[in-house]
Amino acid sequence: MHGNRPPDPAGQRPSWDPRFKPCIPTVTAAGATAHHSLCGIFAQADDLAALDCASPGETVAVLEYLLAICFASGTCPSSDEDWRAWVLDGRSLASAASWLADQPADSWNLFHAEEPLSQNSALADDLRESGTGTAQLIIEHAGDYNQHFDHHHLELDNPLPAADAFRATLTQHAYGPYGRARMSGDRLGAKVTNLAAGRLTGRIRVVVLGKTLGETLRLNLYPPDGPGQPLNTSWTTPGFERRGFKEKAKPRAPRSSADLHSSLGRSILLHPVRGPRGQVMVDRVLIGAGEVLALDPTRHLQDAVYSETTNGVRKPLWPSPSRALWQQAHALYSAVMDDETGTYARLRSLLPRRRTHLGAPYHLWAVGLLANKTLPVAWTHGCYPYAPGMAAHLYRASRRGSVIAEYIALILKKAAIVAAETAFPAMRAADETGQVARLDARYAFWPAAEDPFETLLDEVIDRGFEDDDDPVSAPLVAYAMELTATARAQLLQRLDTLPPSDRNHRARTRGERLFEEAVSGERAPAELRGETSVD
Repeated sequence: MHGNRPPDPAGQRPSWDPRFKPCIPTVTAAGATAHHSLCGIFAQADDLAALDCASPGETVAVLEYLLAICFASGTCPSSDEDWRAWVLDGRSLASAASWLADQPADSWNLFHAEEPLSQNSALADDLRESGTGTAQLIIEHAGDYNQHFDHHHLELDNPLPAADAFRATLTQHAYGPYGRARMSGDRLGAKVTNLAAGRLTGRIRVVVLGKTLGETLRLNLYPPDGPGQPLNTSWTTPGFERRGFKEKAKPRAPRSSADLHSSLGRSILLHPVRGPRGQVMVDRVLIGAGEVLALDPTRHLQDAVYSETTNGVRKPLWPSPSRALWQQAHALYSAVMDDETGTYARLRSLLPRRRTHLGAPYHLWAVGLLANKTLPVAWTHGCYPYAPGMAAHLYRASRRGSVIAEYIALILKKAAIVAAETAFPAMRAADETGQVARLDARYAFWPAAEDPFETLLDEVIDRGFEDDDDPVSAPLVAYAMELTATARAQLLQRLDTLPPSDRNHRARTRGERLFEEAVSGERAPAELRGETSVD
């Protein structure tokens, strides 16, 4: 029906409606890839395994939008007790598909002249003058708005399919970093060039994953503010009073859960063209400042996991360039054990059940955007298993696993320093960092430690389902032994780079001895000595 509309007449502005166009890449339960419209996603949610977007951030942004549609359509639980019933009974999401299909077509046209979907039509005059190639729209390509590591330049003539542009627009709204817009403020006001950080930028967003896309959506729904309230279909959505750009934005509170999850963190405008086969494409884009939200941590950051900075400030867990996410996995399990409200309290309320398939029934997927000031660098993400009733076991395993890895990494650093001081006794202070780095095996150790850590958590889940009274201790010892063997091999590889000589032989011997004494010493974590930790 809607999906088989004839092409637009020549010379007419293209139209494109994601409700009926295949715009969301997915993986089916059988493992095949497919594209679905928004209506199709909700109608078939429990036949789909997951989304299959271009990046972790894009996947989260699409999930956010799907949640917004659920809230706007009233397809959501009314209470925490109702949420448990939604999850355990597998409530259908088909009502969201029906609601979408009944919405006015003009509200869902990505290229509508006055109300383009998820965009601000007020940028039209500026788009003609200041629009750039589509690289500006994709966070991984735009970088600092000049040229990023993958060599996509803003002026590169690289039209995007409408579906890709739609998903990239959602990602900008959620994750756009702060900075300056590439446009003049003469028409709309000087503040249109002040790009605020998106509401998910600078923190880790945690999504609870189920076995199907439908289960994932149900797990991340919650009793909303204002069920059935409208979502942001465009900057000019009727009934929404927007900020102006003559003065600094005053953060506003979200009007509803649908408003929150579909908020327009950027003013964006896309220019449509026809591709060589008549398909709808985007060839030029423009991005300016958007909405700035005042978020209540309890109501609007229900998934946030809190941690303390070195200055003692408590804030949501943030992406770190120096500390991998898996080293913070224990914070997620701690939240499931202790949080009194929000995502983790609801997750804790699910009671243990019989195992019907291999692996954990749920996973906690943590996603963040690493950035160097205004320059996006990389997505960081990790996926950690969870089974009802096992939060304490998983917390202990992940915390001890992190402690063990950090201790071994510290030993590798000390071994490198001792070896460097012996091999290069006359090295200048300016050369010390480089000489130590030559022998420092930590850079190889940290990436190699992640897989054993994930295996550790999976082993704990498996033993827990087998009613093991202590599913943690034995896997922790095995994990510690594996990490020790890995670190030892990597240290020796580094020390082997020293040319043969008496001095370098002493350097190697001292580095090896320090390592062996440290992993077996009394100060080492008990698991490194093959013992069980008592905490």
